Amino acid sequence: MHIPQTYEDFHENWQANFRTAIHQYTSYEYSFIPNLLPEQALKMSDLQVLEILQQRLGSKLMQALNPDIHSPSPLIYHKNADWLKTTNMVGINVRTIQNFWNIIKYTFTLSAQQQSIHILPIWEPGVVASLYGMSSWNINPEFYSPELAATVPTLNTVEKQLKVVVNILHAMNKIVGMDVIPHTDRYSEVVLANPQYFEWLQRKDLTIINHSARLHERVQQQIMRYLFLFRSAVSMPYPGEAPVFFSAQFPESERLKVLFGQHRDYSSRLKRRNQIIQFLYNEGLEPVPATMAPPYRGLEVDPNPEAKTIDTDGRIWRDYRMIHPQKMSRVFGPLTRYKLYDCLNDNANWEINFDAPRQEVWNYVCQKYHEVQTIYNFDFMRGDMSHVQMRPSGVPEQVDEFYDIHKAIKRYCQSNKPYFGYFAETFLAPPNEMGYGDEVEHLVQSEAETTLGDLQSMIVGSERFVSEFARYHHIATTTSVVPNFTIMTADKDDPRFDEFYLAGNEVRFFCALFLTDLPSYMGLGFEVRDIHYEPAPNEHYTKLYVFQVDKGPKATSGAYVWGKNGRLFHHLNRIKHIGEQILPNLQDIPLQWLVQPDATGRRKHIVWKIGAYIFAVNFDVKKPINIVHLQLDESFEVIFSTIGDAFEHYLLDAGEGRIYK
Repeated sequence: MHIPQTYEDFHENWQANFRTAIHQYTSYEYSFIPNLLPEQALKMSDLQVLEILQQRLGSKLMQALNPDIHSPSPLIYHKNADWLKTTNMVGINVRTIQNFWNIIKYTFTLSAQQQSIHILPIWEPGVVASLYGMSSWNINPEFYSPELAATVPTLNTVEKQLKVVVNILHAMNKIVGMDVIPHTDRYSEVVLANPQYFEWLQRKDLTIINHSARLHERVQQQIMRYLFLFRSAVSMPYPGEAPVFFSAQFPESERLKVLFGQHRDYSSRLKRRNQIIQFLYNEGLEPVPATMAPPYRGLEVDPNPEAKTIDTDGRIWRDYRMIHPQKMSRVFGPLTRYKLYDCLNDNANWEINFDAPRQEVWNYVCQKYHEVQTIYNFDFMRGDMSHVQMRPSGVPEQVDEFYDIHKAIKRYCQSNKPYFGYFAETFLAPPNEMGYGDEVEHLVQSEAETTLGDLQSMIVGSERFVSEFARYHHIATTTSVVPNFTIMTADKDDPRFDEFYLAGNEVRFFCALFLTDLPSYMGLGFEVRDIHYEPAPNEHYTKLYVFQVDKGPKATSGAYVWGKNGRLFHHLNRIKHIGEQILPNLQDIPLQWLVQPDATGRRKHIVWKIGAYIFAVNFDVKKPINIVHLQLDESFEVIFSTIGDAFEHYLLDAGEGRIYK
């Protein structure tokens, strides 16, 4: 099939041939709409999308459009989550495509070989509108599509639209996952409705004057004082004593109505939350901010002038820092973690008692995520900040059910979905860098099927890239957790990463599809990502849409701007086409290494065999490699090369991926 060469060619080709391309998809000739740019897909009208889906899915579409039922997952007959160890995943920051419904349009561009969709956080955001700083368990209303509601009037809430999107993705044979976040916005509705589930401090100017273990009781009293003065947000009775109001005797759903009002009244809820924050601020009461990397514990107020912020209500806030920081120590000021364990010595020295889990908190977090998973029929979870391991002694040899919150959530969700899997966000850093102890040991004890890894943060062909890839392969073959061949992440596409994508992008994608013994991960936008020798405007990076900032170095103005890299899109489409032809026949055939990844990083090529096919990759993006020693004589036909037809049989070009038969 003819594949256009440039971005302009793709646009012109679509205008001239879109009916043919759509027919090739609806007639199952292709598993994706050929030559369709993501940017063009998002411009499709909802009526056109529904017509395409009707032709492709038939009666399954009407079932999928009913938010009161679940379309069966493609994994329904799987007995465990091992499928996650070889799946090819695509991560989608919904804010870059405006709404949930546009996920369907974007999915038209994905082949069957990219089976899994990871949707970045879906909840109402808090400070700076960060997707990872959830302010409530309500679905983010900015992801609502008025156009879809006008086209299908029954889909008149964001919740119904999300349910239907997951249904349709399942009908399209896609697997769908959600983010699991072990923290919230520091002043989220979750925190204010459940102060006892979080850790608190009291600050006066530049000094933390109190961070005792039971400070949450004082917070509860302040919130009750607020209610005494301002009454309930809705007309309903409520307990007047804090121990009852903040207990299971008065359900959280009722508590939220009293404190903030009705779910759909967003402006009133925000106003009430701001008033409660003021009451706590007056007493210097703040949730303890989340931290990353050892030593985790031990905070002080940052006295530097730039660490001071004055909000729109005139409140003065201070950033915090670690008292004894190490290499990767970070304090995330907008976030606070669930308090999963009691503290030692009334938290006098910021020490955690890991032998005293707070079971009520564990139950709450597990139940909440299980509720989301059940309502929306998600198939797996991506565990945010899975690298967190706070025990200074390292990873225990034997662990109990309260070792890791992500593990607990996964097990809870597997109670009704044995195939529900856990994809961990860790970067396979050296021991004691991102967490205490060895990260792989932590992942094994946490029962993660797979982890993100950090290949996306390395230059293709560098010794570090090749040696780390070899280490990942060793981890995959010697432990229960399998690292991803990650191309680009959905939340790390920013100017800092530009140097990693100057070359080698075709072989990244080639390996992601054809290394069938590893899973892979690709963030939306990679397929047309421009080469940036200098930083582009912020609107060209998906990371800058994880939050919403209108001033400063991370500010964005307007919608996400898709790349115009038609050359890359051309090459990736060629790879998708050959994948369509041969991969369905290789699903159950084990991969055999002929030239394994080199742990020293000096040998830049790899070669493997699956059935009758041999795959060869040269990670060196600067010079070719002679492969005459592989004895691939003329009886081995070259059926595909990432560089096109201009190849030499015994010379693997710089940055080339090749298939022999």
